[in-house]
Amino acid sequence: MTRDEILAALLATVPDTLDKRPGSFVYDVMYPVANLLAEMDGELEESTAKLSVDKLTGDELTQRVRERTGIERKPATRAVGVVRLTGTGTIQDGDLFETAGGVQFRATETKRITESGEVTVEAVVPGSGGNVPAGTITLFPVTLAGITAVTNDAPTQDGFDEESDADLLLRYYERLRQPATSGNRAQYLSWVKEVPGVGDARVVPLWGGPNTVKVIVIDSDKQPASPTIVDAVQEYLDPGSSGLGEGVAPIGAIVTVASANGLTVDVSADVVMEPGYTEEQVEENIAASLTEYFRNIAFRESIVSYARVGAAILASEGVGDYSNLKINNSTSNLSIADDEVAVLGDLYLTFSGDE
Repeated sequence: MTRDEILAALLATVPDTLDKRPGSFVYDVMYPVANLLAEMDGELEESTAKLSVDKLTGDELTQRVRERTGIERKPATRAVGVVRLTGTGTIQDGDLFETAGGVQFRATETKRITESGEVTVEAVVPGSGGNVPAGTITLFPVTLAGITAVTNDAPTQDGFDEESDADLLLRYYERLRQPATSGNRAQYLSWVKEVPGVGDARVVPLWGGPNTVKVIVIDSDKQPASPTIVDAVQEYLDPGSSGLGEGVAPIGAIVTVASANGLTVDVSADVVMEPGYTEEQVEENIAASLTEYFRNIAFRESIVSYARVGAAILASEGVGDYSNLKINNSTSNLSIADDEVAVLGDLYLTFSGDE
């Protein structure tokens, strides 16, 4: 109730023989009471809302999920990679390198470089911002004696943001709706999703005979998992696929972890642009829409829908219409195998309309 509604209700309890107009003694006494009750009503409503886990966010959601299930929110991870150095000198663990955009990386090993050599690095700040393209780590925040140049021949990878509220809530409900116990399929899924960087998984029981389990994983971007993530899951479940119970998997369960294979999806179409956009902008927007669509169907659907690819293109900012759509040179749905995840390949777009 609002303050005015509460004030009206209080005044209604007072006999009409008394003066209740604004400025009267009765009105002035009731007004601060109504104001206080309105504040308390708002606090009560807020507290009541928090009884539903669906309405919690941030630290409150983290705490409630931990209290009820023991599930912890997965932290952000640091991107990792390799830089190639030119010169002669010693790189110390912790020495810094940087991109032109200010993303810093630190060496994770001490190594002597003679004329040229490579050093492993990790992003200073955890999160997806550490995933940078090849050839972008080129600067030294602090001069390194004898080293004249640095670059990364390959992109850095495996930098993931802290688990989102939506993903944490999804794991929470999975735990409640699919009880994990005694090494059943639900428990394997729960174990795998505890590993930072893992976005989803499929469990294949008895894939190589009795007591064998295969776990197929994708990363938090719903793309094929890197060898680093695969190794981390393997170590957590069953180190060395020994079945000795040295991980969380039960004794006797021989677990093999593998990444999903990427199913490359090439898309071609004639696109009519809306005014005020460039071809580059529209192509980037289409790529983002398709990537999001593939992310949403990863390990959930068995086809790349021709119709939904078209819908994703049409929903992209700057697109007025499209025609002659093909996915992998076909106008049919594209099947996704159980061990595959759709990955955007090349876009072959022709544009018309005003820029």
